[in-house]
Amino acid sequence: VQLVESGGGLVQAGGSLRLSCAASGSIFSITAMGWYRRAPGKERELVAAISSGGSTYYADSMEGRFTISRGNAKNTLILQMNSLKPEDTAMYYCAASRRHTIVVVTNQNEYDYWGQGTQVTVSS
Repeated sequence: VQLVESGGGLVQAGGSLRLSCAASGSIFSITAMGWYRRAPGKERELVAAISSGGSTYYADSMEGRFTISRGNAKNTLILQMNSLKPEDTAMYYCAASRRHTIVVVTNQNEYDYWGQGTQVTVSS
């Protein structure tokens, strides 16, 4: 499975961005998916996750501002980001799991595939 993110860029505080992740290859094996981010000097952190059944999870600081969803095609993952803040500046990564589970996956060690990332920069 290959994951390719797109949609990152430079935006002013308060603005919005829509990230997309396109999966290819053995996509039938994908169950849960998620978005992670890594800011300079910080560890990678979970942003949001979605289960195969559509259940979602958000990190506290993203709740109410970000929305994770799967596109009409199973091979697309979306992250709609609104009310962006400078502290949201980071590289954003798409992740996919092939774990046999119907719940969201919040442990990064349980994700099997990762994209290369897309940079999001929020100016103040």
